[in-house]
Amino acid sequence: MRLEQTVFGLSFRNPVLLAAGTCGFGREVAEVIDLSAVGGLVTKSVTLEPRAGNPSPRVAGVDGGMMNSIGLTNPGAPAVRHDVLPWLEANLSGTPVFVSVAGHSPEEYAEIVSLLDDGPGFQAWELNLSCPNDTRLGGQPFALDPEAAAGVTARVRGLTDRPLVAKLAPNAPDLAAVVKAVEEAGADGFTLVNTMPGLALDPLTGRPALGAGVGGVSGPAIRAMGVRAVWTASQVTDLPLVGVGGIAGGGDAVQYLRAGASLVQVGSASFWDPRSEGRVRKELARLGRQMGLSSVDELTGKVEGLAG
Repeated sequence: MRLEQTVFGLSFRNPVLLAAGTCGFGREVAEVIDLSAVGGLVTKSVTLEPRAGNPSPRVAGVDGGMMNSIGLTNPGAPAVRHDVLPWLEANLSGTPVFVSVAGHSPEEYAEIVSLLDDGPGFQAWELNLSCPNDTRLGGQPFALDPEAAAGVTARVRGLTDRPLVAKLAPNAPDLAAVVKAVEEAGADGFTLVNTMPGLALDPLTGRPALGAGVGGVSGPAIRAMGVRAVWTASQVTDLPLVGVGGIAGGGDAVQYLRAGASLVQVGSASFWDPRSEGRVRKELARLGRQMGLSSVDELTGKVEGLAG
């Protein structure tokens, strides 16, 4: 089965990307992952100022996956512009790179994009609208509110001609409304989904497993939520969708593609197996051959027995 894809006007050698927050800026994993073979890469989220991150422990195991509260650790937009982007240009030629952006306000998103947009080494943006980063909403993610999510998107849209992909949350009260509002504001596509809010406690002490208390649950435990989110979005938009959440094998990727995704991202699986992306890619190709398919496009949106 042919794995090459053209999405967002970009050429992908295969549809399996590395998700934001799980591969750093690429160079952190370059010695264990063949970055010349991956479909693409999403950087860790970049904020305007450097962030040291949340108190440890930042990661904890939970049934069916893991929970994290990293705190968007990154060197800040100026350092990314002068140090990280040149490395990406020098080392990831031919691999589409999305820079993930996060902020406390629409103005911060805009400032980051303005600072980085003329830089080298990347082709597109992923707007992280699904971390607790909106001060107007009292710490709730922008992605839970159609108006707030659209406001960030519209603010950034006027500053860049690069593809703009909005990363949304699995727990939005009305995901379809968010998708429609963000599309109208100028997004070119959507990544679905980010982590699910969670809390794990030590049963003897009552203390949280994470230093920051609550965190985001990822891994196989949220796969069904992610697949449903992709399907829900596919019912209200024709824009490209990127599926992420609990993908650890080719069958997981196929679920997202059948639900309407054109691309997928491997996230938490990279923590327990840094080469998960390669396994997903190979298993996806094998399954495609078993189904007699000639291309990935023949899978997208092929849900059987589910009314739209």
